[in-house]
Amino acid sequence: MKQFPKSQSAFRRSDLLGGGVRSHHDQVARTIGTEILSGTLPPGTKLGEAEVLARFEISRTVLREAMKTLKAKGFIAAKPRVGTTVLDNSHWNYFDADVLAWKIDQGLDFGFLSDLAEVRIAIGSAAARAAAVRRSAADIAEMRAHLNAMRAAGDDVAAFGEADLAFRKTVARASGNALMGSLSGVIETTLAASFQMQRPQGDAARKADLRAHTELTDAIEGGDGERAARAMRNIVGEALARGGTPGGKITARA
Repeated sequence: MKQFPKSQSAFRRSDLLGGGVRSHHDQVARTIGTEILSGTLPPGTKLGEAEVLARFEISRTVLREAMKTLKAKGFIAAKPRVGTTVLDNSHWNYFDADVLAWKIDQGLDFGFLSDLAEVRIAIGSAAARAAAVRRSAADIAEMRAHLNAMRAAGDDVAAFGEADLAFRKTVARASGNALMGSLSGVIETTLAASFQMQRPQGDAARKADLRAHTELTDAIEGGDGERAARAMRNIVGEALARGGTPGGKITARA
């Protein structure tokens, strides 16, 4: 069973990722979590208390909080007389906002990107179908306000993206399904926060994207669930075709 790295270089405080207002135990959890995601700490690796304390120069209180965070995310398991061990990816909670953000920040392989695309399409189309049944007049007004903001954004990619994200979150909320809305919100917000997704470039592409969003809004307002689901699938599919990935950091699956 592999042991936690003991090389002197592994114990530097500079290994702590992030910063700013992020708490110390959050930084430790992020660093170890990222190493688990990347395979630097493969399944079965033992995380010895003494080694972790020495590496990060932290107190046992910080260590306990960091381990609690990693356990909640499905990265590790702790057992009496066995210790703390890294788990394989079948246990990882990819719908945890931190886990998803850490994975995206590392660069996506084609396999994970494909999995994420399938989930986005499934949840998005289901939310659109439900929204066509449960939407309120206020929901429709909000969608159209976000559409207007997308039109007004013009060449401002950031403004377009913010309005698009707000539009998608409104559709998810209009579905009336709290779980669906939560899952969709985590995925879309994390994607937007982790990298600037590819937005339609050029006037013709932007107009086509706006037409697609208008089609979705019209379908939801008209109560046509199948039309709404189809429109959402088309929107997500077009975004993926444009290469909506983190700065082009897509790596081939090993």
